[in-house]
Formats: sequence, C-alpha cells, structure tokens
Amino acid sequence: MRLSVVIATKDRASYLERALASLALQQAAPSFEAIVVDNGSTDATRALVEGLAQSSNYPIRYVFEAEPNRGKARNRGVEIASGFIVLFCDDDVVLPEGFLAAHEAAHDAPGLVVNGAIVNVPGYDHRPKPSLANYSGAFLCTCNVSIPKAAIEAVGGFDESFHLYGWEDTELGVRLRESGLRRKFSWDAFLWHIKKPSDETLEVLARKAVEKARMAHRFLGKSPSSRVIAATGAHPLNMLRAKYLLPDALLAFYAGVASDERANPALRSIAKSQFLDGIYARELFRASEK
Repeated sequence: MRLSVVIATKDRASYLERALASLALQQAAPSFEAIVVDNGSTDATRALVEGLAQSSNYPIRYVFEAEPNRGKARNRGVEIASGFIVLFCDDDVVLPEGFLAAHEAAHDAPGLVVNGAIVNVPGYDHRPKPSLANYSGAFLCTCNVSIPKAAIEAVGGFDESFHLYGWEDTELGVRLRESGLRRKFSWDAFLWHIKKPSDETLEVLARKAVEKARMAHRFLGKSPSSRVIAATGAHPLNMLRAKYLLPDALLAFYAGVASDERANPALRSIAKSQFLDGIYARELFRASEK
C-alpha cells in the first residue's frame, strides 16, 4: 500500500460521504486506502462508512475514538495505516481526480512533508482552480498534507495534550522540521474545502478563536521560539493591545456590525475579522497571565 488517507470526523456524515465519493473517482492513483476515524459521532457516520466499505472500489477502514481530540483521532489513524505515506485531509473537502497522483508525484525525494493548495469555497458547486491567494507557507496543515508514516512515528505523532481546536498540526510540524524533514508545496495537489456560510456563524468562529488561543498558550509552553511567538501572535505589542486596547465595548461594536445584514458586506467582513482577532488576542493574553 502506497498511500493511507486519514480523515478524522465528528457528526458530519453528509460531508464525509462526498469526500469519500471523490476518492472513488481518482485517476492514475497509486495504491491507497481510506481510514475514517470517527471522533465520537452520534449521527450516521458509522453506518455510512461501513456501508460504503462493502461497495467501494478502494479499501475503507473505520475506527472509533470516543474522546473528541483531533490529535488523538489522527494518531489512531496513523497507527493502523498500511501505507508508506499518510495523507491527511478533512471531511469537508472534495478531491480533484488527480489529487492522489499529485501527492504521489510530489514525493520525489525522501524526507518530505508535502502540502497542497487549499481552495476554500462556499458550496459543492464551486470548483475554481487554485490561485496565488491559495498559497500557504505553513510547514504542515492537516487539511491537505502527506508525510511518510515512519517520520510521523519517529517524532511521536500528534501531541494529544492539544485537546481543543488549533495548533496541534503546527506543533507536529515543528518536531518534523527539527528531525530533518523538508517542506514541499504542490500546486497540483490542491483540493476544494467546503466552507458553507451557514456553518461559519460568528458564535462558532468565536468559540474556535477562544480554543485556539488556549492551545496557542500550550504551544508556546512547548516551543517558545521566535517563530512560534510570531505565528501565535504572542509578541509584546499584540499582548499590550490585548491588555489595553480591546475593551468589551469595542468587541461588542465589531460583533454588532458583523451580524448586521443591512451593513455593507465589505464592512461586515472587516468587522468580523477584527472581532475574531480581538477575541483571540484577549484570550491569549488571559492565558499568559494565569
């Protein structure tokens, strides 16, 4: 087996079904399997996966991990993977027909972490080609990345203490880089990432911002390098801004504008960005003070 595609999921059977369907349409792909790690779902995820496994044109394996923890779920997938290379993607993606072949082609030298372009779209009918806006300098992003299994195991896999949203993949990337792996970005290995506006509510995004700030504090405790400080926004100027320049009234104003459907869309977008950035910065400062 050349590739093991690991997808961690929770209560998103309708998204997962489409992701697995796009795997069935792969062209000129190396030998591969899909491993679905059900991270505590209460919907029809298990029945869906087990049903597809009976009729699919490629192997699909199911594993259940009850504790909601992205790192722990992906570690379970890596443990049972048969492939030489483990490819991580999310459940809310659609993979172009040449996706797996592109990842395989990008591994043209040993010791590579291959990231592909992520094209965020508002629905399944949108299929644009990647542009410069889709380039990322991240060393490792689990929405679209492939890594030799042995390299993941050599550094101990994902740190399961990152039990909330955010940074567990970046932290693994730090250890992989330190172990000698090199990053490679592949434009051909792109995917479409479904970001429905109805799912991206301000309440949901604010919760993620808080969780990400708390995990950023944990990340800084493990790796207090200048690179990590810059990536997490924990530099002194931002911490001073969080302490003195982000009062409740200002964040409430941003939230109000972002939620006002009568407001100019561009203005709403700016307000939303400022609100979420402020929520993150304040929580990061609070975590650093404890």
